[in-house]
Amino acid sequence: MGTRENRLGLLLLTPTLILMAGFVVFPVLYAGWLSLNQSDPFRQVTTFVGMANFQRLLQGEEFWDSLRVGLVFTAATVALQVVVGMAVALLLHQPFRGRGVARALALFPFIVPTIVAVLIWRWLLNDSYGIVNYLLKALGLIQAPIIWFGTPGMAMVSVVLVNVWQFFPFVVVTLLARLTTIPEEQYEAARIDGASAPQQFWFITLPHLKTILAVVILLRGIWMFQKFEVIYLLTRGGPLRSTQHLPILAYTELFVNFRMGQAAAVAVLGFLILAAASAVYLKMHRPVEAEL
Repeated sequence: MGTRENRLGLLLLTPTLILMAGFVVFPVLYAGWLSLNQSDPFRQVTTFVGMANFQRLLQGEEFWDSLRVGLVFTAATVALQVVVGMAVALLLHQPFRGRGVARALALFPFIVPTIVAVLIWRWLLNDSYGIVNYLLKALGLIQAPIIWFGTPGMAMVSVVLVNVWQFFPFVVVTLLARLTTIPEEQYEAARIDGASAPQQFWFITLPHLKTILAVVILLRGIWMFQKFEVIYLLTRGGPLRSTQHLPILAYTELFVNFRMGQAAAVAVLGFLILAAASAVYLKMHRPVEAEL
């Protein structure tokens, strides 16, 4: 009986496994094969070069600069998304009139199409007529308009700001779902014992959120490390490659320099970095998950 059920289960899973093989496994294997070759798109000739593409990348400065930019961008966006998302989630968890409407509005940045979000922020941060510079000057915080996308430091600040605005609702929704499961009796007992609001957060709320925060940080880190469209549409990786991370480097190698092998090598190295970082992160948080 068990064997028949196992066969039926495998049969039902077969279409999904075929789709996963076609859309996940095959592209990964194909990218690995491309990284070991050098293709000439004009003569349509492919030459096996072994590890030469990886060696060329690792010996050059551009790859390491792009990796550094990607790590800074990922760390900044994930940290701010978690901080802002947790603050908003805690606020929306409190009972007040219009809470349902406020929760719906908090999702607005997440459902806005990327191109629309980029156009909105390019207008808001425009150095000539943007409302952000206007408000900062009106408040006396700046004397001259800030060129948000034209200087290396401010360009990084700009792309981090836009990505935090667009994706912090994911953290809000995830944490809100966990906050609703915390027993209210624990807070009542803490208030009876004289615990303040910060103490209640530190000793009750945060321990309950540990596991879900670990998952959120992992997922947001993976997604931000390989985020492409927002940065490309805002800055194209500039100025002076100050916002060029590995996905934009791979795009440039393929569609600008026509080096398919090196573009694939960048993608493979990025995949290996993410896999290694995820494995270490999961190993570090395994004791926490076991306790909870």
